[in-house]
Amino acid sequence: MPEKLEPVVAQLDSMFQFADRGIVSKTVHESPSTKIVLMCFEPGQALSEHAAPFEAVIQVLQGTADLKLGDKVHAAKPGALYVMPTGLLHAVTAKERFVFLLTMVRASAPAKIH
Repeated sequence: MPEKLEPVVAQLDSMFQFADRGIVSKTVHESPSTKIVLMCFEPGQALSEHAAPFEAVIQVLQGTADLKLGDKVHAAKPGALYVMPTGLLHAVTAKERFVFLLTMVRASAPAKIH
């Protein structure tokens, strides 16, 4: 029988943390099907181009950045949402303090709801 998961309640803005020497990432939630990570960047910090083996969603919470999805660069700002299909090359470069919530969706069988 699968493990029963409990609800997650998080005040995200209280979790913002920045570091001069690297991007700060904090796992907010992790289960067999989903991982949610809060990512905090100082101006100029970047994640080089890479791809993920699963679908992922970026929800911008604070600041601005150049967000490269495939061969197109987007001016990411608060309120923006980006859904990235499996294997899409992407990169992030912060223009100012930049915070986003990254949700990674792993393939799994649907749960039975009682």
